[in-house]
Amino acid sequence: MMILIAGPYRSGTNDDPALIQKNVEQMQSYALPIFRAGHIPMLGEWLALPLVELAGSKKIGDEAFNEIFHPIATRLLEKCDAVLRVGGPSAGSDEMVRVSRSLGLHIFTSPADIPPVQ
Repeated sequence: MMILIAGPYRSGTNDDPALIQKNVEQMQSYALPIFRAGHIPMLGEWLALPLVELAGSKKIGDEAFNEIFHPIATRLLEKCDAVLRVGGPSAGSDEMVRVSRSLGLHIFTSPADIPPVQ
């Protein structure tokens, strides 16, 4: 399965770059175990952040950022089989779960629930 790892990005950070990076690292910490279980891990940030930069974004939440950041994750879900929802409160992550449900994707809340490929 291709599994989108969805967790807080900006939530609880007051847009502090160090705290945002910590949130990204927290989400990324799930990627290698998912890969080793035989799946393809994905973070929307891996696609969004380079595109946001190419679009000329100067700060989180500006027009270029908002044009790309959540929309690319929503488009990505159309290619995914599942979502792993991790971390604390996050409106964006909760929206990814809502979209995933509407697409009929598997929703996991613990990596232990993800079955390994046999």
